[in-house]
Amino acid sequence: QVQLVDSGGGLVQPGGSLKLSCAASGSIFSINVMGWYRQAPGKQRELVAVVTEDGSTNYADSVKGRFTISRDNAKNTVDLQMNTLKPEDTAVYYCNAILQTSSTSPMFNYWGRGTQVTVSS
Repeated sequence: QVQLVDSGGGLVQPGGSLKLSCAASGSIFSINVMGWYRQAPGKQRELVAVVTEDGSTNYADSVKGRFTISRDNAKNTVDLQMNTLKPEDTAVYYCNAILQTSSTSPMFNYWGRGTQVTVSS
């Protein structure tokens, strides 16, 4: 079994910062991509930022220059440093990992339970 535990959300004022963390554990052979998605009320889940095993990153245009994703391959963790937060960043943030549980298994998509980020004065 594989488990993703995401944490670090909370209430912050506009312009503030938060850091989200996610740890993957269990029967993991390799993790191809780790990242963060978010879902605001009444909206579809959207990509925030992802990072590949070799360190390549991709960000949503709305967070470029404000958010930074980082990954520790040895620990199977991924962090999201969020700066200059705006009210429109308010959402539930979900950790995601695309991984193999063995050398012969296909890639599977796993999700954390989500952590609430609220940006409000």
